[in-house]
Amino acid sequence: MARFRFRTSVASLALVVFILVITLILRALAPEDPSLHNPKDVRAIPDRKIDLQIQRDTKKTPEETKMNDSAESKRNAELEAILRKFPPPNYYLHTFYYVWYGNPKFDGKYIHWDHPQLPHWDAKVAEGYPQGRHSPPDDIGANFYPSLGPYSSRDPSIMEAHMQQLRTAAIGVIAVSWYPPSTNDDNGEPIDSIVPLLLEVAHKYHIKVAFHIEPYKGRDEVNMLTNVKYVIEKYGEHPAFFKYRTNTGKLLPLFYVYDSYLMNSEQWAKLLKHTESSSIRDTPYDAIFIALLVDEKHKMDILTAGFDGVYTYFATNGFSYGSTQRNWGSIKAFCEDNNLVFIPSVGPGYIDTSVRPWNFQNTRNRINGKYYETSLSAALETRPDFISITSFNEWHEGTQIETAVPKNSQTVYLNYLPSKPTIYLEITRKWAAIFGGERQKWQE
Repeated sequence: MARFRFRTSVASLALVVFILVITLILRALAPEDPSLHNPKDVRAIPDRKIDLQIQRDTKKTPEETKMNDSAESKRNAELEAILRKFPPPNYYLHTFYYVWYGNPKFDGKYIHWDHPQLPHWDAKVAEGYPQGRHSPPDDIGANFYPSLGPYSSRDPSIMEAHMQQLRTAAIGVIAVSWYPPSTNDDNGEPIDSIVPLLLEVAHKYHIKVAFHIEPYKGRDEVNMLTNVKYVIEKYGEHPAFFKYRTNTGKLLPLFYVYDSYLMNSEQWAKLLKHTESSSIRDTPYDAIFIALLVDEKHKMDILTAGFDGVYTYFATNGFSYGSTQRNWGSIKAFCEDNNLVFIPSVGPGYIDTSVRPWNFQNTRNRINGKYYETSLSAALETRPDFISITSFNEWHEGTQIETAVPKNSQTVYLNYLPSKPTIYLEITRKWAAIFGGERQKWQE
């Protein structure tokens, strides 16, 4: 009996030890209570999309994960194969890019393709010209017809096609026409919501995006500061957001400011002059601000306003002082004397009679690409800091280098014949290489 009790005690003790060991093992394998972690040791995930992707990935089987990784690798390989077909992007070559187009499939209606015919400011002259809206898809507000049809700027496939055309042309930067959130031009809809996808697609093709700030209603130095902060805070960290390293070593965004002369130089100085208490300079929102030079008198206004440079925008040689090519040499000299960036704007031609039927005097014939090449040559002679192209797709004014095709309909359209639809992309590609080579010589 005593021997039995001794055996029982030994067995009981062994059982207790066994249970204790198992408990310790399970506790070691169990996850710690999150509340015991030091908050500094926890890395937050800033993007909810990443969080959702992680949740989706954790639910995938090994087979699904392997298939997705394989598909991603295949897509990356395909993209790399596509990119190898293109010349390297020239980040000193910019083009103005418009995202204000819409169609029923993506936007519920046509936007901008149905642009109205604008009346002449003289009522008597206006009587002699048609008025009304265009009626897409066969009748659009343009003198040429896009090879992609009356597209929507929100269509991802259109963005992809545009980026491929831009890379064909070796263009490195698009200056996207931009209005603040909830605002738009007279004939369009708000466009800021398009920017995130545009940045993503541009980044795939190694293209950078700058902002071309339009003269939105009520623009002044106060809301300009607000809007510049908005752009930099929302988009400034994206790898496709264009930044330029200045001579002082600062890496800064570049903003084109359309119709900058609509604000007087005193207003601009409050924002752009170092001496002003409300200045944007030497803050996280500092940038390179490029003013539109139209009239010769604007040169001193731009200087006293505190701008960093000038561009000329208009593709019509002789239309304004700034867009007249014979003046570019003296404008460049003025910029050099005052430490300003000079960005001449070149274009393939100009015709806007589809929306301004009375404006035939400003038409500039493309001459099968000769007008464009003359503009590019004139710009290059000045040794510019950058060259800007007016435009990639401003179809209303017929300045586009985007591909166009002949169109048979009741509306008569111009076309690029006898050349190919890609003729202006090919000319741009040629001059991008020339520009790149010349820049290397200037720096030697």
